[in-house]
Amino acid sequence: MNGKYIFVTGGVVSGLGKGITAASLGRLLKDRGFKVAAQKLDPYINVDPGTMSPYQHGEVFVTEDGAETDLDLGHYERFIDENLNHFSNLTTGKVYWNVLQKERRGEYLGQTVQVIPHVTNEIKGFIYAVREKTGADFVITEIGGTTGDMESQPFLEAIRQVSQEVGRENCLFIHVTLVPYLESSGEHKSKPTQHSVKELQSFGIMPDLIVIRCDRPVEDSIRKKIALFCNVKERCVIQNLTLPLLYEAPLMLEKAGLADTVLEELSIPAPKDHGLDNWERMVDRMRNCKKKVTIGLVGKYVQLHDSYLSVAEALRHGGWENEADVEIRWIDSQEITPETVDTLLGDVDGVIVPGGFGDRGIQGMILAARYAREKKLPYLGICLGMQITAIEFARNELGFQDADSREFAPGSQHLVIDLMKDQTGNLPKGGTMRLGAYPCRLTPNSHLAEIYGVGEIQERHRHRYEFNNDYRRAFVEHGMIFSGQSPDGELVEAIELEGHPFYIGVQYHPEFKSRPNRAHPLFRELIAAALGYKEAQK
Repeated sequence: MNGKYIFVTGGVVSGLGKGITAASLGRLLKDRGFKVAAQKLDPYINVDPGTMSPYQHGEVFVTEDGAETDLDLGHYERFIDENLNHFSNLTTGKVYWNVLQKERRGEYLGQTVQVIPHVTNEIKGFIYAVREKTGADFVITEIGGTTGDMESQPFLEAIRQVSQEVGRENCLFIHVTLVPYLESSGEHKSKPTQHSVKELQSFGIMPDLIVIRCDRPVEDSIRKKIALFCNVKERCVIQNLTLPLLYEAPLMLEKAGLADTVLEELSIPAPKDHGLDNWERMVDRMRNCKKKVTIGLVGKYVQLHDSYLSVAEALRHGGWENEADVEIRWIDSQEITPETVDTLLGDVDGVIVPGGFGDRGIQGMILAARYAREKKLPYLGICLGMQITAIEFARNELGFQDADSREFAPGSQHLVIDLMKDQTGNLPKGGTMRLGAYPCRLTPNSHLAEIYGVGEIQERHRHRYEFNNDYRRAFVEHGMIFSGQSPDGELVEAIELEGHPFYIGVQYHPEFKSRPNRAHPLFRELIAAALGYKEAQK
């Protein structure tokens, strides 16, 4: 069949779950035997979210090919189970960057460069590139922001043009809106949805499906009213209820008829078997966990949980594979002091220190790493967390009291974390780190090699500083094992403590490759170790 383009827009307010709707639809179509590709178009002017504070935009998700992207791409990968790439996320900043570079090179042959056609052509080219690169039957494109935002207008115009160029029979628009419930009058209100659709129609886009977000079931009369006033069929008004478990969303939307309605609107015969049996069994396993375990997540951005979205999801994945519900204790590293560390960590079953940048809260992380090391508490340090592991060990086991990272204390006499020799000069912040998947060789008979069960792995990175090789010998002499290294042996990728039940630091980000139906082995074994620790404390 010809490639089909599905666009997901949002209205009324942000944060309605457009990404979950898009990811769920991708899962439903994939389980019907179709090849699916997904992408997110973000209207902000940053070239990518790499330099943005996590408080602004949540975590930065990294693809295999090293693109720093919006966190919704993590949902796409976890739900659809397909690795995405640099064609999967586009921002206004990247669009204008590309357009201006072309203008400087003279590629527009003296034309006056304008939003239409030059900016919209750049956006369309990006959308078409995903289809060309993947050969997908369906390209699902989420438009960031809220309909009516000034920033979104070029993207809406671009997808309107796509619908003309590929034909309406090959294009479908889904609009996700809020249907609020007023406690005072005891009724749902459809007017915000009506106004949002009217706004979308003013851009020449007529939605084919309307997905209504609500906290409680919506009456048929409201759905009929939305269908009538928004000019869609009644069966094309799909209810999307708030759920206690994120991964129930595909099953709920399947029951609501989302995928079958999409196929019908695109005149594609719906396969008789939807293939969701495995997903249903997975969700059933999640609902029926018999054990509980508490993991202390020690970070500097914990006030916004989306800052560590993939880490939190990977912890839950690891729990489900151990038949355990994971309670995440969100611990602000700035609050950890020698006086508070026992109170904050004394009743957790494991500790994780995830990635981050800057020196705020670093001393609390170091105290957490020491506490876990000395108490034999299961511990996993990721990226910055591995660097913290090394700094703590150098200070308290090697006796280098000023041990630190060049990022935090460039004047230290013992920079156990440093730039490599080829990382010189005043590097710009954006896009200059070690990004994407790199190979890592595991040390035979190490705990890490036992966990992975292979000799070489590929994991995704997002960092600038590395372990200083000048300190390797001292670390080894005091019981630290270098359990993962780059194939040439130059870069330390993972360390672990000899004689500790689970004390591992990795320079890469394993959370990006974890899936709800296939937990990353590091998180699976961290939770297993935490359960063992909890049992031993009884």
